[in-house]
Amino acid sequence: MSQQHILQVSELTKKVRFILESELNTVWLCGEISNFIAAGSGHWYLSLKDSKSQVRCAMFKGNNRRVRITPRNGQQVLVRAKVSLYEPRGDFQLIIEQMEDAGEGLLRQQYEQLKNKLNAEGLFAAYTKQVIPEFINSVGIITSPTGAAVKDILTVLRRRNPSIKVIIYPALVQGEYAPSDISHAIEQANKHQACDVLIVGRGGGSLEDLWSFNEEVVVRAIYNSKIPTISAVGHEVDTTLADYCADLRAPTPSAAAELVSQDNSELMARVAGFKHRINNAMQRILTDTQVKNSTLQHRLSRVHPAQQIQVQQQQADQLHIRLMQTMQRRLQNLNTKPQQLRQSLIACSPLKTIEQQQMQRQNYEQRLKSAIQNSYQLKVEKFTGVIEQLHLISPLATIARGYSITRDKRNNIIKNTEQIKKGDTINIQLNDGNLVSQVTEIIKK
Repeated sequence: MSQQHILQVSELTKKVRFILESELNTVWLCGEISNFIAAGSGHWYLSLKDSKSQVRCAMFKGNNRRVRITPRNGQQVLVRAKVSLYEPRGDFQLIIEQMEDAGEGLLRQQYEQLKNKLNAEGLFAAYTKQVIPEFINSVGIITSPTGAAVKDILTVLRRRNPSIKVIIYPALVQGEYAPSDISHAIEQANKHQACDVLIVGRGGGSLEDLWSFNEEVVVRAIYNSKIPTISAVGHEVDTTLADYCADLRAPTPSAAAELVSQDNSELMARVAGFKHRINNAMQRILTDTQVKNSTLQHRLSRVHPAQQIQVQQQQADQLHIRLMQTMQRRLQNLNTKPQQLRQSLIACSPLKTIEQQQMQRQNYEQRLKSAIQNSYQLKVEKFTGVIEQLHLISPLATIARGYSITRDKRNNIIKNTEQIKKGDTINIQLNDGNLVSQVTEIIKK
């Protein structure tokens, strides 16, 4: 015991749920409803049972919204569900994803299985479809001769195009013998080869009512038909395997009749259109012919001798005019050439050159005088400026303002008291003369 892992209850339920969901996954189940409850949350809770067992089920509102039946206790249903376990209570349960009435559900399973089989064989491939003729003279109808479908088809054909010939191949369209009856009628129509197109169909009904057109023998008979076939089974929302196999599907029998018949008014409109197109074509031909004739006449007139002479005379006149214009220009050039030579000689005369050189020399003299005068004036102004600057820094100018220069007996300028002593003779230079003095006392700062 010490070496084994002891499971908690939640661990056990989780492991069991994982095993159930991974091993069984999705199953189809047929059973009777009991203990049905529609919870306020929108979920359904019920049990499915047979004579020996029952199992709890749940169907969440996201899935039950697509259910087309109203579940009730005691009802036989076919469900597709996932096997699971409700962990909080450890209850084995089914999570229902799809629910149908048991009878219709089994039929739908058979429908899907046969559809996949025939599709894999290529009976529904687009490349196998025959083209419905544009103009139809004879129509074969395979349906019940007393049903509403044949009446609707005949009414539409009489209204739209009464000239279409109708051949009715009577056949049962519901019941045990209907599939063989329908396939036999298709074979008979192909044997006679009296129709341009076949309409196979009936009025609307439940899945069970339309089931004859889901039988394999009917689908193969339509596939093997050499006559183009239109399927017109039920209403627009109904889809049978015959619809997939037929060369063309009509939503209703009346619509099939409209597809194979052209309205007389449409035919008249098409005839009028053809007439208009023919008239336009003839008008274009006439116009092209007239243009061609005009072109030929124009070309003929261009090669006619009178036209050629007229063209050559016009060319001769143009050449004469050009010759006269050329001669006039030549004479004019000869008349103006002496005048041009005289002007050239005058332009090359030495007197003209001397006159130009004298004028040039006078211009140079004037420019030289102006340059000398300007240079002299600039030098005078510059010299005056230098004199003024020298005067400003001259010691004489400083003395003139009240200052003096003191020298010792060796004529050295005295700059401080250390250069002289008491009793020395000094020379003081003033603005208007000199003073000779003797130092009697030295006072230092």
